[in-house]
Amino acid sequence: MTMESDVALLVLRATIGAIFAGHGLQKLLGWWGGPGWEGWKGAIGHMGFRPILFWASISVLAELAGIALILGLLVPIAAAGLVAQTIVIIKKAHWAKGFWNADGGIEWPLALLAGAFAVQVLGPGSWSLDAFLPVDVLYDPAVSWIILGLAVAGALVAAFLPPPAAPETLST
Repeated sequence: MTMESDVALLVLRATIGAIFAGHGLQKLLGWWGGPGWEGWKGAIGHMGFRPILFWASISVLAELAGIALILGLLVPIAAAGLVAQTIVIIKKAHWAKGFWNADGGIEWPLALLAGAFAVQVLGPGSWSLDAFLPVDVLYDPAVSWIILGLAVAGALVAAFLPPPAAPETLST
């Protein structure tokens, strides 16, 4: 790989990772005008996810994987998680609003999905922590595609399965 390719991958990883990490911190801590943990759990419940705590935790952890992407740490796992998170975001929050971002559509999250997918497929480049760690097995093409496939399968289940029925209450 050339130095230019390594620089390009570093810029792509850092940009995509920082955007996702920022959104995760908005959800977890309420930074930068975000909803914070309680607000995010409310949003997750409003979208129909059950159990709320489980799905709120999964979504925040997925977005905080942006930190690993920035560092180039366990990139096939981090990027696959971000691809999966973005599939759910597109379906649950943006799909019904069309394509253009100005209308709340899928344009912006689709660009993030493409960036995370590119990093997952291309790897982190030489300027990454993975380049110095014994994680070569993650970069075996079969292993990398299996990680991505499992993440996408989980995202499709989360995005397309109907929410569980509300428990019935006893009336007096």
